[in-house]
Amino acid sequence: MNETSSPVIENLFGIPWLSVNLANVLMIVVTFTIVLVLSILGARNLQMKPTGAQNVMEWILDFVKGIINDTMDWKTGRRFLPLAITLFLFILVANLLGVMTTIIIDDKVWWTSPTADPVVTLTLSTMVILLSHYYAIKLRGTKHYIKGYFTPVWYLFPIKIVEEFANTLTLGLRLFGNMFAGGVLLMLLVGLAKMGPIGFIGGAIPFLAWQGFSVFIGAIQAFIFVMLSMVYISHKVSEDS
Repeated sequence: MNETSSPVIENLFGIPWLSVNLANVLMIVVTFTIVLVLSILGARNLQMKPTGAQNVMEWILDFVKGIINDTMDWKTGRRFLPLAITLFLFILVANLLGVMTTIIIDDKVWWTSPTADPVVTLTLSTMVILLSHYYAIKLRGTKHYIKGYFTPVWYLFPIKIVEEFANTLTLGLRLFGNMFAGGVLLMLLVGLAKMGPIGFIGGAIPFLAWQGFSVFIGAIQAFIFVMLSMVYISHKVSEDS
């Protein structure tokens, strides 16, 4: 079985350290397009008694509202509802894209879950952490924001700085690790299924079983990411923080 790799452009614009994974760009655009289409389908022709796509979107809306209500009071948390829904839908769709199929052209993987790349997941987690700091200053004020790093005792300041970096890494790498491991196992089972009739029997059945389980994992990971994002934001903006 030939080794596969990602289609990467090195030294973009002549910058030695700048590279772009074209598969990530493609899959992010595909994910964004799917989320946009689903949102339009769910929001058009709104009815008092929802059916079809509107029913699904309202269920997702209520589900995400429940996540926010579990982490902070609704008066504070309602402003984060658009962020939470966007994150949930984007990560859910991104997770499931690689479960459905993988497209390899000339030993280059073009179709896979974008969340199976640490650059994507760490970008999402960094965005969430930065937003938590922004809203902490906006809603509680600069004085309260700075004071939070020195309470209850001043010598915890270094630990709290380390905690911010740890939160960013764990939030992003948790999602990456789960999706990457699932994708690797699927690729191994596909390779096994290509090794003759016996390999097909030994690989095809586990492949279908793991594919179904991966759908569950993808949904759970989207839930966990949004839940932890709201927890981190809540710690910064809640009145009792």
